[in-house]
Amino acid sequence: MIDKRAGSVAEALDRIRDGAVVLLGGFGAVGQANELVEGLVEQGARDLTIVANNAGSSERGLPQLLAAGRVRRVICSFPRGGIGSSVFEELFKAGKVELEIVPQGTLAERLRAAGAGIPAFYTPTGVGTVMAQGKELRDINGRTHMLEYALPGDIALIEAWQADRWGNLVYRGAARNFNPIMASAASRTIVQTNQLVELGELDPEVIVTPGIFVDRVVRIDSHLGEK
Repeated sequence: MIDKRAGSVAEALDRIRDGAVVLLGGFGAVGQANELVEGLVEQGARDLTIVANNAGSSERGLPQLLAAGRVRRVICSFPRGGIGSSVFEELFKAGKVELEIVPQGTLAERLRAAGAGIPAFYTPTGVGTVMAQGKELRDINGRTHMLEYALPGDIALIEAWQADRWGNLVYRGAARNFNPIMASAASRTIVQTNQLVELGELDPEVIVTPGIFVDRVVRIDSHLGEK
């Protein structure tokens, strides 16, 4: 019997190794798996590479992981945090964390490509800027493009509004953002959800992430998935 439910955050996060590439869903403060990230602080893995849309937009989640000294490198589109989230900036200025900035559309496509088994692709985004330095350039239909590689993760920590024990996921509103593509781009996907429902309760037409991409699901009793 397939049952991907975990009894606790600690159980869901077992076997995350030092040096892992961790994909964190969310857009701003919406759709972030903060309870899982806080559990990762307790779990103790370090020397992590974090892939996220931003470097923390509140005091919860990623800023806590950064403050605990567990992150070696951040790959994101918006490295400046929101109000009360200056942890990344302070660590970066002190030379304690590395940064790779990736345009948001390119970041999304690198993740999608990883999930689709596409090793690399060409894009015009970033051509003529410092982001093109050292990258392969090619003229396609009279326009210069640069080569970008897929961005797979070892672990994805994502948030869903509803899930069943097979790991089928439904998102709510803007919380859909990066979560689905990160779920497919990681070798192991761990999900926190507001509602764990019985098999058959989810309308197949609204399932966005099928359970084949999910490894563990844990229910979190909090206000998740808000717009």
